[in-house]
Amino acid sequence: MAIRSLCVLGLGYIGLPTAGMFATHGVKVIGVDTNPEIVKGLNNGKVHIFESGLRDLVQKVLKTGILEVRHKPETADAFIIAVPTPFKEGKKADLDFVISAVESIVPHLGKGNLVILESTSPPRTTVDIVAPILEKSGLKAGVDFHLAYSPERVLPGQILKELVENARIIGGVDQPSSEAGRDLYNIFVKGEIILTDATTAEMVKLMENTYRDINIAAANEFARLADRFHVDIWEAISLANRHPRVKILNPGPGVGGHCISVDPWFFVEAAPDIARIIRTAREVNDSQPAYVVDFIRRKIGSLTGKRITALGLAYKADVDDLRESPAIEVARLLKKAGAQVSAYEPYKTSYSSDGILSSLNINESIANAEILVLLVSHKQFNALVPGEVAKITEARIAIDTVHGWERPDWENAGFKFYRSGDGKN
Repeated sequence: MAIRSLCVLGLGYIGLPTAGMFATHGVKVIGVDTNPEIVKGLNNGKVHIFESGLRDLVQKVLKTGILEVRHKPETADAFIIAVPTPFKEGKKADLDFVISAVESIVPHLGKGNLVILESTSPPRTTVDIVAPILEKSGLKAGVDFHLAYSPERVLPGQILKELVENARIIGGVDQPSSEAGRDLYNIFVKGEIILTDATTAEMVKLMENTYRDINIAAANEFARLADRFHVDIWEAISLANRHPRVKILNPGPGVGGHCISVDPWFFVEAAPDIARIIRTAREVNDSQPAYVVDFIRRKIGSLTGKRITALGLAYKADVDDLRESPAIEVARLLKKAGAQVSAYEPYKTSYSSDGILSSLNINESIANAEILVLLVSHKQFNALVPGEVAKITEARIAIDTVHGWERPDWENAGFKFYRSGDGKN
């Protein structure tokens, strides 16, 4: 299938890099977003996402006009839906953005077009929800137009690289739809492209993130056990991982981001009678911020009035993504417990919520602190020199929840040092 024009709906962490990548490879792209600030910003050359190489790539294709940004979709050979799928009350999948995006395509859908859903969705979304909406056009999925599901499988911080190099799964409502999807992604994907059906592709995406969530839940539970049994969990994990068939992930303050902390709930919603381990893993990881706050309270006593600086608010290291961040939840719980909480997030210094004071630089954030809590292993924080930190702040308590700091360095600089999961020390 020849693709000369493409409409990408949703210009977030996946949609914008995808639109930019296709445009860079010569496809005329219309990028669509319902957020007027995003549309206005991009049309003025302002890229709203921090991702290595993305700003230069997007600004170049915007300048040449091969990528244009609009509020609404336009006629094209192919459509990619890359809008968010958060969950709503009761941990149920919120498909409102997907449904709205699909409905907006209907007036522009023509014979021979290709529609691909990339948004993470519960199994059967493509065949049971997307197809019937598109068929309101009078065209039949798999007969008059191609329809497929293709999940994104990229890591924030390496999105542009992994969009090109990672294997891509295309799940069509029929074989020709899968093949049309392959033709589209062949434009820039160098990784293997595997064809399957739509529901299998949807389930594969959820399985990948659920597997990691369960592994992290085990690590977090191991860390709690290590606290009780006076073991250093970091040492124990490194030793256990010497087994050739064991790979335990790292514990921390919880699990965040729009994928791993959300996707497992789609299984729980779809099959609550079966997804029992999945539910338990989610409950462990969702409760981890409260466990971290309790750990801090056990080490320093009452939190009331304590001046605490939270270092890092992103959901993982070296990205600006705050979605479902456990670090933010820890900061909120510290505030709720009576602490005076300030925070420094180097990739999003403008964050402000729930009475948490956000600083523009690290010196400002720690100057009046009593306690420093490392919540995200950003490279800037890992590289801190304790002796230099001691010259800036009154704080003499350092708490590490992600194994980003070395105990001897902080203790030699005069700090009391605590690390969650290190029950040995």
